Amino acid sequence: MTEFKGRAIVPVKEDKSFEAVVTKNGFNTLASMQMMNLQPSGTKCNDQSNPDLYKKLIQGKALCLPLTIGSTTGGMFLFAAVKEGKAPACMLFSQTIDSLAAAGAVLADVWAEDDMPVYDQLGDDFLNTVKNGDKVTLKPDGTVIIG
Repeated sequence: MTEFKGRAIVPVKEDKSFEAVVTKNGFNTLASMQMMNLQPSGTKCNDQSNPDLYKKLIQGKALCLPLTIGSTTGGMFLFAAVKEGKAPACMLFSQTIDSLAAAGAVLADVWAEDDMPVYDQLGDDFLNTVKNGDKVTLKPDGTVIIG
């Protein structure tokens, strides 16, 4: 087990575990999730520019990423995905979250029935350690445990 300490933007209320899906590329929220309502078997990444995630299921997974990229609609699209139950289970950023993704996460926390925990500042070692399919456990204080 390997432990990382980050900052909880939207913390879990109690320890929760999820299966990881990992990208070392910037995550374009709009490009990745634009087809979410047309995918009955779960949201898969549609961004061909992200070979780590393209055509992989991201709904219900711990999305491990460095940062988000793309247009100013990203935060609102993220909020909509959470509200529709089509979002990742959580987002774990190795870098500092950008203001648009943070806004989407906070809006979802306030206005959506489901929650999507979001942690940032986990560090580059986090992305070098976590692998697709790993179990990641989130703690309310910003701690993420792999394994």
